[in-house]
Amino acid sequence: MAQNIPTQEHQPSDTKALTFIVFTVAINMLGVGLAWPLLPKLVQEMGSGSVTDAAYAFAIIGTLFALTQFAFSPLLGSLSDRFGRRPILVVCLIGLGIDFLLTAIAPTMIWLGIVRFIGGIFAATITTANAYAADLSTPENRARNFGFIGAAFGVGFVLGPLLGGWLGAIDIRLPFVVAGVLSLANAAFGYFTLPESLSAEKRRAFEWKDANPFVALARVTSFPALSPLLIGLFITSMAQRGLESTWVLYTDFRFDWDVRAAAWSLAFVGLCYSIVQGGIVGPAVKRFGEWPIVIFGFASSTLAFTMTALAPQGWMMYPLILFYALGNGLSVPALSAICSKTVEENRQGQLQGALQSINAVAVIIGPFAAAMVLSHVSGPTPVVNIPGGWFWLGSLTCAIALVLAVRANRTRLAN
Repeated sequence: MAQNIPTQEHQPSDTKALTFIVFTVAINMLGVGLAWPLLPKLVQEMGSGSVTDAAYAFAIIGTLFALTQFAFSPLLGSLSDRFGRRPILVVCLIGLGIDFLLTAIAPTMIWLGIVRFIGGIFAATITTANAYAADLSTPENRARNFGFIGAAFGVGFVLGPLLGGWLGAIDIRLPFVVAGVLSLANAAFGYFTLPESLSAEKRRAFEWKDANPFVALARVTSFPALSPLLIGLFITSMAQRGLESTWVLYTDFRFDWDVRAAAWSLAFVGLCYSIVQGGIVGPAVKRFGEWPIVIFGFASSTLAFTMTALAPQGWMMYPLILFYALGNGLSVPALSAICSKTVEENRQGQLQGALQSINAVAVIIGPFAAAMVLSHVSGPTPVVNIPGGWFWLGSLTCAIALVLAVRANRTRLAN
């Protein structure tokens, strides 16, 4: 892998390199954002057309994707510690591009499931991008740089759903074609333009034990001070991933939103996240510190889930999205910065792979559980007449994370 892709060891300034990776991530997320609102609808179109049946099928397909993401994220993170960030990022972008194109021509639900299963292998762009940002960071600006990566994701999600909703109205499969072409074009951009952030002398030998996701999780949880935060990250990610995976189907069921309306709301999500992570994270962490920002983020998420469960009208989702952006958008970069400070430079990829594995486990459980809840509260004869059932559960998990973070911070200050 390292021999086939030039390493570009002449490193430019950190600002220029960070600009490169932010731009790369933004283009990649533009492609992902194109397809995001349409995948649940594609599943619904392939099936019976009902929200209940689509929720079941989408839960299974999402779980397949998350399983491979969980299994391969530590491997790709460790490979980036050995061969550099740039070649791994390029390979992942190529894999995602092919995955999108195969999704566009999927004739059956089984085909779609297999394609998404394989696509999960290459869903490590966030792992590699965060490791890249860590390479360029000092302890003082680490949270800010992670915030820039999050903002790049947000920018992609502003433009992607808007374009995806427009293209999906023409043909529901068209956005997947465009997303695939964008990902492949971004791979070419990374190959010829993106500089390498991890110099050869800072790389480490690859060991297969580092590729084991369970070993990676055990290693990252071996820091007692981090355990409450990692538990909080897991359970809040589980709630958030469940919300994201069922958003299009839930707003259809609850507020009768079509694809375009859902796409507009997702674009607003991206706008809010880009503002929070690009403009607020850095100054907030500098002013208050990482731990208080994590605590504030968990509190904001708790409020957002509670109010969403109570909201009777669709327009109310927009102000609530602001609270979601403040909650997740502030807590994740600050938490990533705390974790990043605990490991050496040549293990940043391994750490980010382990953190991504935590997120992948959340992606396995959260979307499946949320889809099951939605399938039982929707339809003409719901098993339980609680339309916002998943949001009540999300509120509970975020409240637990908040309590854990507050107690851990008190213990840290006492010591």
